Amino acid sequence: MPENEIYVGNWQILDIGLSQDFISTEKTKYNYLTHIDVAPTIKGRSKYSHKGTYGHALLIAGSYGKMGAAVLASKACLRSGTGLLTTHIPKSGIDIVQTSTPETMLSIDRYENYFSEVPDLTMYNSIGIGPGLGKEHQSQMAMKLLIQNSNCPIVFDADAINILAENPTWLAFLPNGSILTPHPKEFQRLAGGWSDDFEKLEKQKNLAQKHGIYIILKGANTSVCFPDGQIFFNSTGNPGMATAGSGDVLTGVITGLLATGYSSGIASILGVYIHGLAGDIAANELGLEALTASDIIKNLGKAFNELY
Repeated sequence: MPENEIYVGNWQILDIGLSQDFISTEKTKYNYLTHIDVAPTIKGRSKYSHKGTYGHALLIAGSYGKMGAAVLASKACLRSGTGLLTTHIPKSGIDIVQTSTPETMLSIDRYENYFSEVPDLTMYNSIGIGPGLGKEHQSQMAMKLLIQNSNCPIVFDADAINILAENPTWLAFLPNGSILTPHPKEFQRLAGGWSDDFEKLEKQKNLAQKHGIYIILKGANTSVCFPDGQIFFNSTGNPGMATAGSGDVLTGVITGLLATGYSSGIASILGVYIHGLAGDIAANELGLEALTASDIIKNLGKAFNELY
């Protein structure tokens, strides 16, 4: 927990020969994700597969002045295995996204500067919404329609979470398997304040269980809470990832994994682990201060290769 950092310092877990069989049979709702937990979840690829085999993801992102978030999420989604990606953006972002990520297909909103309408959802296997979205009234009403009409899991991030915080009754209607990825301030808007980080963890667990959703609370040792109350703490990542756009990358990664056929639970824990591992690889090369969200994307391939 963050409040214990000044007492704990640099903590490392060493194998001292305790029985792994005994440890694995002990019942707990708290788990620590390491390489041996995550590596077996990676799916192989069939020689005769094609782009349709790996699903079609939809990202709804970007607004005037924040199209970079749509670019980062789109690039990360494509680097995470999805066969096809469509990104829904306002008209002002066409040249930006089409030039920055030519592999991305575009769905163009009728409005120039922000999200206001839901595209046809029948072709998509996963949906991510929120990076750079803004909170215009039309955007909020369109997101309500998205929740009502989606037949696949939705990943909510950034302003999509802030919109849910302003409309908490919508939480009860989120599609099965939906995932929320708040940072602490966004989670505070959603769940209210807390006196310490242990109470914050309880609020995360209660909200996930109440609404049957997955909640990824970002930060050092990101915690992933399943609808049954199981919590997984991530072991990868570093302080260099505390930089603009890092969360947009995570949204793209998880949305891409969902599209390829991973369950919401596996996409959540694999997504945070891969995201953090790519950040660690980037930090080893560049240092902490110089790391950017784009560096995380560039190293996603190396991160996947380490798990094979």
